[in-house]
Amino acid sequence: MVELEHARELLSSMGLSTAANFLDSHLEQAVHEEQTYVQFLDSLLASEQMERRRKSQETRMKLSRLPHRKQLEDFDFSFQPGIDKRQISELATLAFAQRAENVILLGPPGVGKTHLAVGLSMKALEAGMVVYYTTLVHLIEDLKKAQMAGKLDKRWRVYLRPAVLVIDEIGYTQLNRQEAELFFRLVSERYEHGSIILTSNKYFSDWGELLSDAVIATALLDRLLHHAHVVNIRGQTYRLKDRAKAGIQTAPAANIPAEG
Repeated sequence: MVELEHARELLSSMGLSTAANFLDSHLEQAVHEEQTYVQFLDSLLASEQMERRRKSQETRMKLSRLPHRKQLEDFDFSFQPGIDKRQISELATLAFAQRAENVILLGPPGVGKTHLAVGLSMKALEAGMVVYYTTLVHLIEDLKKAQMAGKLDKRWRVYLRPAVLVIDEIGYTQLNRQEAELFFRLVSERYEHGSIILTSNKYFSDWGELLSDAVIATALLDRLLHHAHVVNIRGQTYRLKDRAKAGIQTAPAANIPAEG
C-alpha cells in the first residue's frame, strides 16, 4: 500500500489529479479484466485526458459568453421549412471555420437566427475552438470605451483571437461614423484570419443607412461577403410557434432576401 500511495503522490505532483483520484478503480479494473501493464496505463491516462478535455471545454464555454446553450439538434426545422437543412448540416461540419469563412444569418426578428448562431458556436466549442459572442451594441460600446481609455489595441485581441466571433442583433441600432469605422476595422482585421457568425434583420442594401456611410458599408460588405455563407430565413416568428401550432393566427413575417 505504501507503493500505491507513493504512486498516487507522484501522479498528483505531475498534475495528473484525475489519474491519482481514479488510480484504485483502474487497478481493480485491470485485475478484474487481466489487463497488461500497457492496457492499464492507457486506460488511466485516457481518463486523465478525458477530464482535461471536459474542463477545457467548460472553460471555453464560460469564456464564450454565449447567451444560452441551445444545440442545432433542438432547432425546429419543420416550423421554418424555408431553411435549407442541408446547408445548416454542412455548416455544422465547421469547414467554414477552418477556412476562416463567414456565416450570415438574415431574417426578421424571432425566426431563429440567434439559435442557429449559438448552435454552430456549440459545435465549434465541442471541436476545441475558441468562440466569443457579443451583440453589435455591446461590441461598439466596449470598443469605444477602450478607445477613450487609450487601450483599444489591447482590447482588439478579445475580438481577434477567437476562431469564431459571433456578432448578434445587427440592425437594431444605427451607428454613427466613428462607430461604423470601428466595426469596419474589426471586420477588416478578421478578414481571412477568423470566422464571423453574424445575424441581422436588415437588407444588405440598408447597411449604408445602418452605418451612416455608404462607402464604409460597401467596403465592409465586400470583405464580409467575399467568403461567406448566407442563410436567408423566411418564415414565421420562431418564438410564437406554439401559438401558430395551436391555430392562433399571427401577422405574416417579412422576407429578408439575400443580396450581394
